[in-house]
Amino acid sequence: MILFRWIGKVISYINDHFKAMLFLLLLLFIFNPLEETLQKANLTTIRIEGQIENIDGLLEDINQAISDKNIKGVLLQVDSPGGALAPSIELSMAIKRLNAVKPVIAYAAGSMTSGSYYASIWTQKIIANPGAFIGSIGVLFQAPNIKPLADKLGITEQVITAGDFKQMGTFTREWTPLERGALRELIDDAYKIFTTDVANARGLKIEDAKQFANAKVFIAHKAKKAGLIDEVGSLYIAKRELEKISHVENPIWQKEDQMDIFLKELKGINAMNLFHLNSYLR
Repeated sequence: MILFRWIGKVISYINDHFKAMLFLLLLLFIFNPLEETLQKANLTTIRIEGQIENIDGLLEDINQAISDKNIKGVLLQVDSPGGALAPSIELSMAIKRLNAVKPVIAYAAGSMTSGSYYASIWTQKIIANPGAFIGSIGVLFQAPNIKPLADKLGITEQVITAGDFKQMGTFTREWTPLERGALRELIDDAYKIFTTDVANARGLKIEDAKQFANAKVFIAHKAKKAGLIDEVGSLYIAKRELEKISHVENPIWQKEDQMDIFLKELKGINAMNLFHLNSYLR
């Protein structure tokens, strides 16, 4: 008797909420079509966006693409001004490792400069949006000098150091000639690593570094003339090129998880609201 009563409640619930359930099933079908669930993706996109600092997530994506036997090719979509030297090099080496296993094409969607260009050099091909900024191959170290302000405020510092270079890069005073020389050597060494890798990856002559690696930013078609990219074109062209060199008969692109997209959009909305709030408070 209790069982029949429970079944009756279930049937009643379905009747009362049939339209809502049908709507949810429709949404599920739209965002997860049956055909796509039965076919596994064979191409994927990895995005480098914003400042290059914490690259743990990107390295996970790269390692996942390497280990996933279904993935036959990777599109590296870049829109980043670069970032810290060491993470950029780490990212570059990881993408080089990925490209050795399966083809990678880099697409400059906006900015592919400094560290983000470094990260892209070991791909099979670099294609850039006609309006993309490319290059900025150089190394920068800077720090403010607040001594004049401190003098006005009557602030002095007391420092005990061991080693001539322990305060190298300090912002509390002018750098000594010894410190400036050591910083110059450090920057030159980093610049040599950067330019040598670019020359080797792109088939350029290191003797011509001043022409393509003087920290200048090129618009896409001039970057092609300088040998920094292979082609000027659209995202569509980059995708078709990857499909071709990946030798996939039926290209199926891996779609980003809907929840991830939602969270990114939510983060963007929150950031915009915070911007407006800060503007109001000022």
